[in-house]
Amino acid sequence: MCDDSVHQPIAVATAPGKFILTGEHAVVYGTPAIACPVAGVHAKAQVYPSDTEGIAVDAVDINTKIRTSIDLDHPISLATNNLLQHFEIEKAPALHVKLSSTIPIAAGLGSGAAITTALIKGLTQAMDLQLSTAELSSQVYEIEKLFHGTPSGIDNTVIAYAQSVWFIRDEALEPINTVSQFDILIADTGVASETMTAVAGVRERYTKAPSQYRAYFDAITELGHQARTHIENGHITALGPILSKNHVLLQNIGVSSSELNTLVDAATNAGALGAKLSGGGVGGNMIALVEPNTISSVTTALFNAGATRVIHTQVS
Repeated sequence: MCDDSVHQPIAVATAPGKFILTGEHAVVYGTPAIACPVAGVHAKAQVYPSDTEGIAVDAVDINTKIRTSIDLDHPISLATNNLLQHFEIEKAPALHVKLSSTIPIAAGLGSGAAITTALIKGLTQAMDLQLSTAELSSQVYEIEKLFHGTPSGIDNTVIAYAQSVWFIRDEALEPINTVSQFDILIADTGVASETMTAVAGVRERYTKAPSQYRAYFDAITELGHQARTHIENGHITALGPILSKNHVLLQNIGVSSSELNTLVDAATNAGALGAKLSGGGVGGNMIALVEPNTISSVTTALFNAGATRVIHTQVS
């Protein structure tokens, strides 16, 4: 294998993370969700020529080395070999890939999909192959099945296209055109979020009180439509109250937590236009819509309120 310290990569590719702006949990029951890319963090693939046959991948963040022709069951190998099969390439070229990421793992920010996206983009560049964005998204989706069983398709689409999307279960994803850039802070409670457990809890409560929960979901649906309208018309300030109202509804369906509520309150008290939990809830992350002049003060308030990590990202 070549010494990468004295060689320039022949290809470099990146992919963003993702977050849910509105509609989590209710989306399970047929309501729309809006998901956006997280430009503030990314996965990166650097591809180098190698003296060793085949494709070797070094996942530096988890200290794992994969030989894609040997470690056949590893998701990295499956992504690589699926790509070769797609182009009917029988013999893998001699390449060494360094994979790294600044996206927190298991935090609902799409780290797995981003790593796979960066890997495939890097390999196609290095091998001078042409892969459409739709094909890229499809390739990533196949690997997402290994992690999530029956994934929604949100992660691979948002990350492959690096664009905000409107998602309704069992319907085609629609891109959202963002007229005005806006700033989001993503704060981690430091408490692990078990999405499957949270979803099961909502299902149980919905079964016991279907009319009440249907009303919650209908209200979340209306907020989602309002949010899309404001984004596509550049009315970003009006988006703030929608996020806060969405958080109250998520509290009502039982997926918030004291840690999340504390961070939401801290953000709004420090000048955020609106804030809510994002993702599975019962821990995990929250988001705050901020203006450029309040980024610093809201970030400080979130850390003071117990956030273990705060990521700033711009949605455009």
